[in-house]
Amino acid sequence: MLMPSIFGENLFDDFMDDFMRRGVDKRSANMQIAMKTDIKETESTYVLEIDLPGFKKEDVKAQLKDGYLTISAERNDSQEEKDKEGRYIRRERYTGAMSRSFYVGKNLTEEDIHAKFENGILKVELPKEQPKKIEENKYIAIEG
Repeated sequence: MLMPSIFGENLFDDFMDDFMRRGVDKRSANMQIAMKTDIKETESTYVLEIDLPGFKKEDVKAQLKDGYLTISAERNDSQEEKDKEGRYIRRERYTGAMSRSFYVGKNLTEEDIHAKFENGILKVELPKEQPKKIEENKYIAIEG
């Protein structure tokens, strides 16, 4: 069944989106999409590559606490365009913050983690946790 539309949009789009996503915060869902992460495994490390387009190095923070590595980014931008008399033709502001946490284990320290931000991509290198050495069976001599 065809639905009436105004300005090319279906009147029920917003209603159906809200109905289908009940209980999901749209802003947090959009931020999660914006912080896409690829995780690679090498022989000795894990490498996280996190997309943060539009952010500067100063906007990004990485924190290690209780075994969780939390990457957060916050940005505040404003653009103003005025005509010759100083009246606003367009005025836009953007404020956004997002974060994402990864459990990396309680044995890692800040010195173990290396991060580099380049061209809107944060690359974080984490060492793999070394497996605990299992001692061979050692027998105790029994006298008697």
